Amino acid sequence: MGFTIVGIREMRSGTRRRGRSPDCTAVAEFTGLWGWDVVPGARAAAGVCSCGRANCSTPGAHPLDFAAPVRAGATLDEVTAAWQEVPGASIMLPVGRAFDVIEVAETAGRHALVRLERMGLPLGPVIATPEGRAQFLVAPGVAAELPRLLYRMGWDDPASLDLRGLGPGTHITAPPSDHGGLGPARWLRFPALDSATKPPAARLLLGTLAYVAHRSRA
Repeated sequence: MGFTIVGIREMRSGTRRRGRSPDCTAVAEFTGLWGWDVVPGARAAAGVCSCGRANCSTPGAHPLDFAAPVRAGATLDEVTAAWQEVPGASIMLPVGRAFDVIEVAETAGRHALVRLERMGLPLGPVIATPEGRAQFLVAPGVAAELPRLLYRMGWDDPASLDLRGLGPGTHITAPPSDHGGLGPARWLRFPALDSATKPPAARLLLGTLAYVAHRSRA
């Protein structure tokens, strides 16, 4: 995958010595440890998007069209060189390659995390967005199958659960970047070697997520 844990520690030390930005360190961890592609994203200030479009519909919450993605396996030097081309960019992750996302309200997501951990079920990284959503990273392929999976579990109206799947063609903002000028994304559950590189199958989590989401809505 590019780095060992020791290598990451050395990388962080080297970052301090050479003055590399915390964003470069974070991106290098994502590419080198977790095997994720990273895309430079726009930022927003006072509702104005750094992409330069006056009519931007999602200020500070989309990839920069002109910026090249940083591919999984990129080294710290490669990341630093790429990020020098887009200073101040946010860190965004393309969905549908290494993982899909199941998104629920943050309150429901926090309750579900407690239940899932007590049950000893496998869990991947979980992100909290500044809009109050929890994003569970799961194995790719669930987004297209989500309505069918929920129906088979007895949930015939997925919209009533306030639960949705994100798949290919979408992006999420990675911590610690700001999203849409609303504040930083945060980890509710940090990446780990076993879960980030091989996120859990959605079916293992979906029943609990749907149940808790339903209870929260009720």
